Amino acid sequence: MVVGVLGVSLGLAVGGLVLLGVLGWSLQRAVDTEAFRTADAVALLAAEDALPDPLPVAGGQVRVQVVDAQGRVRAASIGADRLVPMVPPDRIDAGARQRLTVSGERIDLAGPVRVVAVPAGTTADPLTVLVARSLADARHSGHVVRTILLVSFPLLVAVLAAVAWRVVGATLRPVETLRRGAEEITGRNGGGRLPVPASQDEIHRLAVTLNGMLGRLESARDRQRAFVADAAHELRSPLANIRTELEVARRLADRTDWTAVSANLLADTERLGRLVDDLLLLARLDERPPARATGPVDLGALLASVAGRYPSPPVRLDAPAAPLWTEGNPDELRRVLANLVDNAVRHARGEVVLAARPAGPGDAPARSTSAPDGGGRPVDGGSGGARSTGAAAYHLVTVTDDGPGIPAADRERVFGRFTRLDDARARDDGGAGLGLAIVRELVRRAGGRIELTDARPGGDGGPGLRVRLLLPVLTDPERP
Repeated sequence: MVVGVLGVSLGLAVGGLVLLGVLGWSLQRAVDTEAFRTADAVALLAAEDALPDPLPVAGGQVRVQVVDAQGRVRAASIGADRLVPMVPPDRIDAGARQRLTVSGERIDLAGPVRVVAVPAGTTADPLTVLVARSLADARHSGHVVRTILLVSFPLLVAVLAAVAWRVVGATLRPVETLRRGAEEITGRNGGGRLPVPASQDEIHRLAVTLNGMLGRLESARDRQRAFVADAAHELRSPLANIRTELEVARRLADRTDWTAVSANLLADTERLGRLVDDLLLLARLDERPPARATGPVDLGALLASVAGRYPSPPVRLDAPAAPLWTEGNPDELRRVLANLVDNAVRHARGEVVLAARPAGPGDAPARSTSAPDGGGRPVDGGSGGARSTGAAAYHLVTVTDDGPGIPAADRERVFGRFTRLDDARARDDGGAGLGLAIVRELVRRAGGRIELTDARPGGDGGPGLRVRLLLPVLTDPERP
């Protein structure tokens, strides 16, 4: 604020100096103009040899003389000396219009005097008209303006400083409140929100934006803590099993069936390896933005390759009659379908149906699968809500099983990380609860949408579950 006041003061000072300079120049120019007008009128009389005596002038602060080449006064106005010229002859340039400043004592006028010289007469008898006008009025006007500026300048600066202090103080007071709030939040290790001022201005919008950022950071911190705790818990279980097997085998070395022990250790090691791979994949998906699609993918061929990994029954493929092209990463889409089929096979009683077809007008998700997840994004990944995007722009892939199904209240929750329902608590059968979380992230990267429904249309949550996967249509698979 001090710098701003100093800048304004400097600007006002420069402006005052410029004003004084322009005012002085304008007043002196006005004096010269009036003097030249009088001199030109007298010069016309001299040219006609009609000079009156005395010479007529207007105002008591004007003196007029007509002198010849030898410096002798030929005519003069009332108050002008009739013997001594107002300007010494050596300073007069015959035949030229001049502006001179002389002392008022020489002409009996107050202050400095402005004298103009105008040539007159004839070539045989050259004359010079001298007109003197006092600069006292002009100097007095400049002095008055200078005095006004000197008196008003400090007052104006003081008023500006006071206004700036109040305005800047009122503006920065909410900022100081935000700073104190941020300091308190830092002291509480990030909990709480910043105070939002009542004024609907930029500070209000800043506080709202910062509170939104703090909310997202707090959610991310809570998710990270929960993720770390769940990961540590999941990793501790197979490690505890491995340690127990080894300790028992060492104590009962002579009665240990090493074939069974090695099989158990291998199973725990494989489960541990899958868990670590899933955790690393989720970490990479969280850090990397959605990648651009890598190429065209035929969904029919992709479904056939995934279904070929499982015996038939229980997996049955309902292949599309024509190629269905989408754009994405083939490995990621294969991982999505493999995870979905694995889950369906694990819970199915007798059959799993894998099918694909163009999406129809009624195939858009009826509601958003946008439950908060480990990454804080909607489940469908593309819309962030139930907004219809036009079914004609998607292919529909379904994975249907005849297992116990999932209650409607839990269909959002199962997409969360480390989520296992009651009948999947057994880690050997139910996994670590990361499969659907990985599916959701990969579908989001592919620009698709996913939801869980009943296996039977119009069902009431009975046996069976259908996973509906909408993937964008690629109309021209030959484009680069």
